[in-house]
Amino acid sequence: MDIEFFRKYCLGKAGATETTPFDEDTLCFKVGGKIFAIIDMLKFESVNLKCEPERAQDLRESYDGVIPGYHMNKKHWSTVSFDGSIPDHLILEWVDHSYELVLNSLPKKVRESLS
Repeated sequence: MDIEFFRKYCLGKAGATETTPFDEDTLCFKVGGKIFAIIDMLKFESVNLKCEPERAQDLRESYDGVIPGYHMNKKHWSTVSFDGSIPDHLILEWVDHSYELVLNSLPKKVRESLS
């Protein structure tokens, strides 16, 4: 997977936007103004994704390429490596999960405006 594919995948989600709120290299994908994925645009080595705590723990135990979220709440965020140790289709499933978690946390009126 390359950065352009990943970017298009994230932006293909209803209401998804991209911003660089932290610095010029850190790209955040948001829905309803809330982040669901974060990548370093220059290195493209990993992605930070939101995850249910129990699922995050299971993924960390099952995959060496999944660790607690770098610079994030480690209970709810995981850093997933693009080193090839995790199949792309799984990473994309986890992007979907992160997006859904964030989307479902938004007020009903905001969710309805995105569909």
